[in-house]
Amino acid sequence: MTVAILFGVFILCFLIGVPIAISLGVSALAAIWFGTDLPISLIAQKAFTSLDSFPLLAIPFFILAGVLMGKGGISKRLLDLATALVGWMTGGLSLVTIVACMFFAAIAGSGPATVAAIGGFMIPAMIARNYDQGFASAVPATAGSMGVIIPPSIPLVLYGAIGNVSVGALFMAGILPGLLVGIAIMLTAYFISKAKGYKPSEDKRTFDFKDVLKALNEAKWALLIPVIILGGIYGGIFTPTEAAVTAVVYALIVGIFIHKELDFKAIYDGFMETVMINATTMIIISFSVSFAFFMTLEQIPNSIATYLTNLSSNPVAILFIVILFLLVVGMFIDTISALVVLTPILLPVVTAVGVDPIHFGIILVVALAIGFVTPPLGVNLFVASSVGKVSIEKTTVAVIPFIIVMVLCLILIAFIPQLSMWMAGLTQ
Repeated sequence: MTVAILFGVFILCFLIGVPIAISLGVSALAAIWFGTDLPISLIAQKAFTSLDSFPLLAIPFFILAGVLMGKGGISKRLLDLATALVGWMTGGLSLVTIVACMFFAAIAGSGPATVAAIGGFMIPAMIARNYDQGFASAVPATAGSMGVIIPPSIPLVLYGAIGNVSVGALFMAGILPGLLVGIAIMLTAYFISKAKGYKPSEDKRTFDFKDVLKALNEAKWALLIPVIILGGIYGGIFTPTEAAVTAVVYALIVGIFIHKELDFKAIYDGFMETVMINATTMIIISFSVSFAFFMTLEQIPNSIATYLTNLSSNPVAILFIVILFLLVVGMFIDTISALVVLTPILLPVVTAVGVDPIHFGIILVVALAIGFVTPPLGVNLFVASSVGKVSIEKTTVAVIPFIIVMVLCLILIAFIPQLSMWMAGLTQ
C-alpha cells in the first residue's frame, strides 16, 4: 500500500505537470503521512542533510567555471580551433560544432551548458549557410550530451558520491566512451551532410596546418583547463571538488588578465546565472534523496534487485533490461533525479551479476545522456531550439539518426567493458 501511494502520487504529479523535484518530495511526503508512523519532518531532514557532502560541492563550482569560460572568450577560441581542424570538410560547420562541443564538454561538465555555449554561435551560422534548420539545431543538441560523458562531468561526480565510487576513476573511465560517442556523432553528421550537399565552412577545401597552429596558439589557455583539472586529480594534487574550485580561479585569471573579456558585469552575470542553475539542481538532488531514502526504507531496491535476478541469471540479459529501462526513464525524468533515485536501486543488481561499479557508472550516465535528446523531456532539444530559434518539432525529427547512433554506442560501451575500464585501471 505504501509503495502504491509513493509511485501513484509521483505519477499523478508528473502527469499534471508538477516539476520533477516537487513531485518527488510530495510523493515521499504522502507515502510517509498515509503509510507509516514516521514524522513528516524526516523529508525535510533528509533533503537538507543530503546536500551536506564535500564531493557535491564540485557541482556548483564546475557550473560556475563553465559559465565564466563561456563569457570569457574561451568558447569562441575553441570554435576557431575546431574550424581549423575540420571546417574544410563536407558539412564542415556541423563537424566544427561537434568538435567544439567535445572541447567545451571537457571544461563545463554540463550538457545544456555546452549546447547553449556552442549552439548560440553555430546554429545561426549553419542556417545562414543553407543547412536545414532542424539539422542545424539537432547537431549541437546531440553533441551537447557529451558534456555529461567527457570528464569533468557533473553526473559522474553525483554518481560517485551516491555509489561511493572513486570520482577520479569515473572521470578516467569516461574519456574513451566520450570520444567514441563524439566520433560516431561526427560520422553521422558527415554522411547526412554529404547526402544533402552541405559545403565546407570555409571557401578553401583543404586542410591548412598553419591555420591549425594559429588556432592552437589562440586556444592554448582553454586547452590547458582539462589538463590542469584531470592532471591535478590523478597526480594527487587535489580532489575533484578542489579541482572545480581551481577551474573557477583559472577561468577568472584567463578571462580577466589574458583574454580581457571578463569585466565586472560579466562576472556578476556569471555568478547570478550559476546561482539560478545550482539552486534548481540542488532542489532536485535534495528531494530525490528523500524519495530514494524512503524507497530504501521500504526495501524497494532489494525487491527490484531480487525480481530482476530471478528473471534471469544471464548478465547479458540483465544488462539489456537495465539499459532499456534507463532509456525509457531518460525520456521522462531529468538526469540528476534519475541518478539519485536509480543508483541505489540498480547498482546492487548489476554488481550481483559481475558488472564493475565504475563500468556501470559510465553505462548509467551515457544512457541518461541520450535522454537529453529524447522527447518529451529532452532538455538539450529545448535549449537548442531556444538559442537557435528553431521549432522543437523540426529539431526532434532531425535528431532521430543521432539517437540511433548513440544507442548503438551505448550497447558497445555496455558489452565491451574495456572501453571504460582500461583508462580507469590506469588510476589504480
